[in-house]
Amino acid sequence: MADDIQKSVISVLIEDESGALARVVGLFSGRGYNIESLTVAVVDAERHLSRITVLTSGTPQVIKQIKAQLKRLIPVHAVCDLLEEGQYVGRELALVKVVSRGEARTEGLRIADSFRARAVDTTAGSFVFELTGSSEKLDAFIELMRPLGLAEVSRTGIAAIARGPSVFHLNEEPV
Repeated sequence: MADDIQKSVISVLIEDESGALARVVGLFSGRGYNIESLTVAVVDAERHLSRITVLTSGTPQVIKQIKAQLKRLIPVHAVCDLLEEGQYVGRELALVKVVSRGEARTEGLRIADSFRARAVDTTAGSFVFELTGSSEKLDAFIELMRPLGLAEVSRTGIAAIARGPSVFHLNEEPV
């Protein structure tokens, strides 16, 4: 049944309060659901709202269950499955440290240029590259850097938003 496994990008508008993120993460861990990526930031300071974006996977039934359980959490105002809604724009940021000299260093710079990665720190023996794009693009860049001296990677997780005129907004009453 591994063929039934699908990815899902779920956005959650949640009250920006102490413990709110812990409740969302607790829901996933308590039921054995996997979080592949998680980002959270305040999106409306006036109304004290944060947006959590979770990349997860599971069978269609599990994804449906996750969304239903998220909607029942007390600080949650709205839940949206971006894959279900249609097309979305998703981006991730990575900082990639490469320690190398000589030809490997030159090759690393050439590859970084083709990926539009920017060197944000340079020493005689290392680079830190900043790269944004799809998770697949970041994965490809990291794999190409591996034989050239990949030393360290830090990634943000996916930030995503629906394409087109539809807007993910606050419900009048918390769900």
